[in-house]
Amino acid sequence: MKKDAWQQDSEYVELISDLIVTDEVQKLATFTHHHHSDRLQHSLSVSFDSYQIAKKLHLDYRSVARAGLLHDLFYYDWRTTKFDLGSHAFIHPRVALRNAEKLTPLSDMEKDIILKHMFGATLALPKYRESLLVSLVDNYEAEREFFAPIRTRVELWLKVRTTL
Repeated sequence: MKKDAWQQDSEYVELISDLIVTDEVQKLATFTHHHHSDRLQHSLSVSFDSYQIAKKLHLDYRSVARAGLLHDLFYYDWRTTKFDLGSHAFIHPRVALRNAEKLTPLSDMEKDIILKHMFGATLALPKYRESLLVSLVDNYEAEREFFAPIRTRVELWLKVRTTL
């Protein structure tokens, strides 16, 4: 997703407008995520890309957009903060869900999307197709963000080689 492509989709913006303006969501921009992004940009990418796919598949794109934005609503550095109750993959969806519930009423589907977005890294099976979709898009975005600098260097290298 181009960094601000979501802003050009008025329907999407309307779906998340009450959430995106909150201090709780804006605070995500202060946390590095996957080394080369911030948590707000990551959450917007997951939310918007999931929304676009959900629309094409005739799924509940409202729940996908909103829960996708809130799926990583936690305020600690997972690389340095450790928990006795389990791994970051297990704990942070629960923290995000608790924070999201303080921010806005959530449907059962939105709760499941947030809670199960780490499917694969945890054994929590998604109850809805929308939950699986957000989980898969989250994985895609995480890999895209992590490898962005390498991809940029490879593309530049290939461009230089083809112009020689």
